[in-house]
Amino acid sequence: QVQLVESGGGSVQAGGSLRLSCEASGYTRSSDCMAWFRQAPGKERDGVAFIYTAAGSTYYADSYPDSVKERFTISRDNAKNTLYLQINNLKPEDTAMYYCAWDFGPLYSCRRKFDTIAFGSWGQGTQVTVSS
Repeated sequence: QVQLVESGGGSVQAGGSLRLSCEASGYTRSSDCMAWFRQAPGKERDGVAFIYTAAGSTYYADSYPDSVKERFTISRDNAKNTLYLQINNLKPEDTAMYYCAWDFGPLYSCRRKFDTIAFGSWGQGTQVTVSS
């Protein structure tokens, strides 16, 4: 059983930055992947980015234009079992509940689960609200 606890959300002015954190516990797998998803009010949940532990590689959602991807940076501190999402130049459209998720398996499996919002373990989410 994997437990995920997000933190770092809050209310910020447009143009500001936030670093979201997700502390994971209760697992030991080298071939795992961790991801950030977000769900804006009235919209479906969609993926932001994921990181594949074994390779240290990162992937960002294809659906976002480069102008959005450039503002997001996913990273992980393996020693602390903590996933991060740095968001710069926040915009009102970034307002959403941000969720951390975990799963394991080969990279192609993680990618498929990311694209289909099918990760197995989820945190409770941390709210990000951006005002103009």
